[in-house]
Amino acid sequence: MTAPTLAPDTAMGAVTLRVGDLDDMTRFYRDVITLQVLSADGDRVVLGRRGRAVVVLEHAPELRHALPGAAGLFHTAILFETQAALAAALHSVALRAPHTFTGSADHLVSQAFYLTDPEGNGVELYWDRARSQWSWTHGQIEMASLFLDPNAFLHDHLADDEDAGRDAAAVVGHVHLSVGDTATARAFYVDRLGFDQTAVLGGQALFVSAGGYHHHMAMNVWNSRGAGPRMPALGLGRVDLALPDADALGALRERLDHFGTPVRDDGRTLEFDDPWLNLLRAEVAA
Repeated sequence: MTAPTLAPDTAMGAVTLRVGDLDDMTRFYRDVITLQVLSADGDRVVLGRRGRAVVVLEHAPELRHALPGAAGLFHTAILFETQAALAAALHSVALRAPHTFTGSADHLVSQAFYLTDPEGNGVELYWDRARSQWSWTHGQIEMASLFLDPNAFLHDHLADDEDAGRDAAAVVGHVHLSVGDTATARAFYVDRLGFDQTAVLGGQALFVSAGGYHHHMAMNVWNSRGAGPRMPALGLGRVDLALPDADALGALRERLDHFGTPVRDDGRTLEFDDPWLNLLRAEVAA
């Protein structure tokens, strides 16, 4: 028997990006997004908060940008633990790179601000409302895209001591992918991987999670309908999944084996590709 779903304590790990200009991208995620450099070793820079990696930058100057309409990363969503911490990051964007800002929305479950990094990767900065304030209808989370004024948010939540916000925890809350179709995405991420479906927008977008979260991952076809497997390109390198223990990792391996999904297993991590050759790695959370 295979485990019916992923362990409820499953969370997202870091997102790895293949980048053309390592210095420029490091400055962006450090100085604009306000992540801290956790390590820098040659062609690889790890940024995060409180010792937990959020974004890993790998220098790949031999690659080029993907063609329009390709599958890959839609955005990396960075979750801040407080509105003050989110406001500090948003204020940094406004001061240092206002041209990267692309929009904002109140999603009922969260408040979110969107931007694009210097190499075209989408980024979401957000804060979650308490789960007790979320609404579910027939097993689907209620989300919307209501108006959210960034200036009003800064007025209400930006603390006098911005450095306090910069020291607060921040993690990858969810990862949103561009895919060719949502039916194939559901067959892989729900039926094979074991996420629960939490919302669906017709044939346009699918939202999935573990443990009743609004979504740990999402897949949409807004820019990529009909896309096939990815060719090597700048952008998404890998999405990490953090499982709570070795039993959960073993159960995932059983699921993938059951469905005939090729897995690279080094005894500590599992690596496998989704139908569009987006690379995922699962490991036990540190």
